[in-house]
Amino acid sequence: MRLYRFAFPLVLASCIVLSAPAAMAQTSTFEPQVGQPGKDVVWVPTSQVLVDRMLDMAKVTGRDTVIDLGSGDGRTVITAARRGARALGIEYDPEMVVLSKRNAAREGVGERAQFMQADLFETDLSQATVITMFLLPDINLKLRPKILQLNPGTRVVSNSFDMGEWQDDETSTLEAKDDCTYWCVAHLWIVPARVEGQWKSSAGGLALDQRFQMVSGTLRTNAGPQALNGKLRGDDLSFTAGGAAYAGRVNARSINGTVTSGGTTSKWTATRTD
Repeated sequence: MRLYRFAFPLVLASCIVLSAPAAMAQTSTFEPQVGQPGKDVVWVPTSQVLVDRMLDMAKVTGRDTVIDLGSGDGRTVITAARRGARALGIEYDPEMVVLSKRNAAREGVGERAQFMQADLFETDLSQATVITMFLLPDINLKLRPKILQLNPGTRVVSNSFDMGEWQDDETSTLEAKDDCTYWCVAHLWIVPARVEGQWKSSAGGLALDQRFQMVSGTLRTNAGPQALNGKLRGDDLSFTAGGAAYAGRVNARSINGTVTSGGTTSKWTATRTD
């Protein structure tokens, strides 16, 4: 994967951006070398064992569309395609794109594994159900607003680098005994639904505040206002208020689910009013 600075793609699969001179000349016998210079980057491959762990964390199946940003030699895209997913690698270096296509054809996944020479910041990610990447922290932060606009439930997996104050939903660390000796931490985020605002619920008026997947606010019932604390996992919302546990599926301007209190569970709904 490739780590890019500024407006260049860099993601999971094979490398990390540190620094780099001018791009290398293309040759028909191109073979990447660890540390080779590229467009504002050098190339360092992600270990296959971490690629596998990242795709495991994202629970990639044949129903998924995986987009790998900065796909390098294509190993993440190829691995996702082996699992039956449709996978696309976005790579700035045209020689890497040619190499990746050759690797995918050799592995027999050329139809499901596609590669495109492009800038990740200018790429449409809306069809992805899974995003994989290995970027520097400043690139992650620059991408974060775009990622948060993706469909709720989209899984995002990053090698080593986080998303600032957007805390991950899961962290996994491999060790030498797992055959991983460098860049061995994977982070998973699940894009949350957007629920901040005013709602009318079957339990009373609901005012929700949201910071990424964390939710707070007030539920106004006949017994008075009750502070709530909760969390989103994609479009699944759960929170507690006044000793009751609420759970529901967010669908644009409505929430449908259940409330459990005193051992009794009943239906619960809410409709956005703002």
